[in-house]
Amino acid sequence: MTPRRDWIAMPGEALRGEPPVPGDKSISHRAILLAGLADGVSRIDGFLEGADTLATAAIFGRLGVRIDAPGAGVRIVHGVGIDGLHASGEPLDCGNAGTAMRLLAGLLAGQRFDSVLAGDASLSRRPMQRVLAPLRAMGARIESDDGHAPLRIGGGQSLRGIDYTLPVASAQVKSALLLAGLYARGETVVRESQPTRDCSERMLEAFGYPVAWREGEARLDGGHRLRATEVAIPADFSSAAFFLVAATLVPGSDLRLRRIGVNPRRTGLLQVLRAMGADIEAIDARVRGGEPVADLRVRHAPLRGIEVPVEQVADMIDEFPVLCVAAACAQGATTIRGAAELRVKESDRIATMAAGLRALGIRVEERPDGAVIHGGRLHGADVDSHGDHRVAMAFAVAAQVADGEVRIGDVANVATSFPGFGDVARSAGFSVRGAGAEQPLP
Repeated sequence: MTPRRDWIAMPGEALRGEPPVPGDKSISHRAILLAGLADGVSRIDGFLEGADTLATAAIFGRLGVRIDAPGAGVRIVHGVGIDGLHASGEPLDCGNAGTAMRLLAGLLAGQRFDSVLAGDASLSRRPMQRVLAPLRAMGARIESDDGHAPLRIGGGQSLRGIDYTLPVASAQVKSALLLAGLYARGETVVRESQPTRDCSERMLEAFGYPVAWREGEARLDGGHRLRATEVAIPADFSSAAFFLVAATLVPGSDLRLRRIGVNPRRTGLLQVLRAMGADIEAIDARVRGGEPVADLRVRHAPLRGIEVPVEQVADMIDEFPVLCVAAACAQGATTIRGAAELRVKESDRIATMAAGLRALGIRVEERPDGAVIHGGRLHGADVDSHGDHRVAMAFAVAAQVADGEVRIGDVANVATSFPGFGDVARSAGFSVRGAGAEQPLP
């Protein structure tokens, strides 16, 4: 069990400089998966050295893929080909990585051997039924504990392609079905009423697999192969989001964040912050490794409350904790709806953020699929992140504009997506430290 850690944060300095943002977590997961299945040796640059992505790499090592790490953020993956994985013999530990578990469920459903996917206590509470149901419709044999991990996946099944419409927008479920489709007879089609991230489609194409996609739809035929390639992973927009909001809120701030992934399916928060009045400029836009990237310059600006467009929710689902902080500091009310997915993330992010903001003195009207947040003055208080990495970092941002000390509980899981966040944040001007003289910053 990961030992509990807390942070103490309070107003710091105006934020300045160019804090380094780690590699995109979603793309890092997918790069390991596809490189492991490819014919030949792939090089991955910008790999996220976080607990979640390291879990995915460790699982592929257990499945027979050699992965070398010659330097930080670099992986050399010796692909075994699409039919080259072999059984582990023991449960595959996904830790806290929901992306790993859902994507691997699709991939392992098409293998010759049995597998078991397990996770920590938090991941074992997260629902998996939305990915299990369509995989079973493809012919997969997967047993679970009432729709929760561990997942027991039977090998040797003959999968068939399906035409499936996602009842709830989810890039993870879409990706799992596409990965299962690599091993299926016929065509697999995944349709979405609300388009989600297309990083799996882009990466399949980069590895030479024939895939067709457009907004709201992706399709592929089984039976093709992947070829090794070089992957350049952009910096993670979800991690950059904490600095975008912090620099917007703290007077005198002026930050530049380099090589941030700005795929339109990832940057709903950018559009919403600008609608609220944020001063964020995209500089030197280009394509890196098949993904659009840009440097983002952000300066302090006053915010106003808005009604968040429902159509942008799927493009910013991981950024809602820090959006809630921005809303708490805006003039007027901000309304969030259509975000029921937040109830089943690493924590119930609607309830967790509402409780924490109320403790900090903000009026919040919680709703089943969102909240109405009334901007006001933040006070010092104790808040609990409930082990949710994005919630913990969001409250560290809130503390930078509070009128007193904020103690943030249960922050150890920050390392799943942003290892070294505390040190990077302090280098930019944050005031945040571990609670207790011997406690390190995650």
